[in-house]
Amino acid sequence: VVSTQSGHYGREIKDAVRDGLRAVKNAIEDQMVVPGAGAFEIAIYQALQEYKNEVRGKQRLGVQAYADAMLIIPKCLAQNGGHDAQECLVKMLQEYKGVDKCVGLDLETGEAMYPAEAGIWDNYCVKKQLLNSATVISSNLLIVDEVMRAGMSSLKG
Repeated sequence: VVSTQSGHYGREIKDAVRDGLRAVKNAIEDQMVVPGAGAFEIAIYQALQEYKNEVRGKQRLGVQAYADAMLIIPKCLAQNGGHDAQECLVKMLQEYKGVDKCVGLDLETGEAMYPAEAGIWDNYCVKKQLLNSATVISSNLLIVDEVMRAGMSSLKG
């Protein structure tokens, strides 16, 4: 039971409790979690950087753009923690190259840390949905761009 004098605070607390319970429910249903604190996104970024070397032509630019987009969450974490986003990214990427573990961001210090050792986890289903949604949205934007380009070229001709 949650009660406050302000209806707004009561709703906020109820939402936070509901979100926490939903996270526990997701972890139980998925029977897996992934390292949090931006570590998942850093690992994907590094994997895409390696994959980019195998790709030729314009597709390479697409892989790079997708990899760069994966860094948005670690950047937001750093900014919301009151740290310089670029400096934190550099620290995490350097630390990731030196170890064989997932590296995330310690919001208190702005330093790289190992979220699995600190017990910081994200739901697998949330990250899976993030990747699926990002891919679908990117594809749809590219289709719209191609349609608009085709329409403009037909107007010129």
